[in-house]
Amino acid sequence: MTAALEVLAPGLHTTVQDLGRIGYQDVGLPASGPLDRVSLRLANALVGNPPGTPALEMLLHGATFSVAANSVRVALAGSDGAIEIESGRVRAVPAGQSVRLVRGDVFQVRAFGDSVAAYLAIEGGPDIAPLLGSASTYVRSGIGGFHGRALRRGDRLPLARDGVDVRDERALARPVDLGLDLPIRVVLGPQHDYFTDDAIATLLSSDYVVSNHADRMGYRLDGPALVHAKGYNIVSDGAVVGAIQVPGSAQPIILMADNQTTGGYPKIATVISADIPVVARRKPGRAIRFVAVDVENARRLRREQEAALLRDIADLRGVAPTGEIDLSALYTENLVSGVTRAFDDSPLAAR
Repeated sequence: MTAALEVLAPGLHTTVQDLGRIGYQDVGLPASGPLDRVSLRLANALVGNPPGTPALEMLLHGATFSVAANSVRVALAGSDGAIEIESGRVRAVPAGQSVRLVRGDVFQVRAFGDSVAAYLAIEGGPDIAPLLGSASTYVRSGIGGFHGRALRRGDRLPLARDGVDVRDERALARPVDLGLDLPIRVVLGPQHDYFTDDAIATLLSSDYVVSNHADRMGYRLDGPALVHAKGYNIVSDGAVVGAIQVPGSAQPIILMADNQTTGGYPKIATVISADIPVVARRKPGRAIRFVAVDVENARRLRREQEAALLRDIADLRGVAPTGEIDLSALYTENLVSGVTRAFDDSPLAAR
């Protein structure tokens, strides 16, 4: 039977995501991919995968799996939660550390703490055929990932490997700052001239709150109204991840990974690419405050973020295995050379 993770409980919204389906926005297909690309890359590094290997993105609440393979190695990143393993004795492996599991092990990802998203990487990744160059799930069109949808109870997620080597595990050398209280940096425009000066000042001086109407397509915010100066309709133009649209409600919407590729509402500002993962981690009810930067600083901040991520990956430390007995591996070993007699009646035996 094909190696798999059997889904015992799917969580609130668990999908397969890689780094995204690049190059098709001109035909109306969003890139999708992870809400938090930094955490997906860290999770993959922890299990020894290339950066773009598909992983599981879990939103708000984690999933529960049973291992239907000889062995797997998994790691969690993006939250301060843990992988809880129910095999013999219950044990927890914190986010930011890999662990090897064996056939029959049941494990679950508990609540994420303050972060909205967490990423479960599997050594070798799921065995998912790419569609248009990516295994990312785009649920609205039912494409990519596992049958184009979120995981359900009873699914068997196929794995690319039936077993993984016993070796030291990997762990982050230092905690990752999720940036949950940091201001979100934006570049004004491209249609900030469609808003009054007071509206721009309001955007940059007020607290907004992520509303309950937030999903992978966009985060609607609640807060002070942003007054339009030229109406709230424009000729539809291209939209990008991080664009802050303001419809007739005068409440901003930050476009996210599954964003529409064009839009007819003016965009007062655009979240810089370095801060998209920071926005993605904010739960409904969490505050967001904006600060403006110019394009050159936005580029610099993205370069600095990439350099910091590569340092974190280079500094991964080894952690000794937990010492759990791998019975499936034990049964395959020739532990004794053989027994020739049930009893030894030699003279030495009487001594």
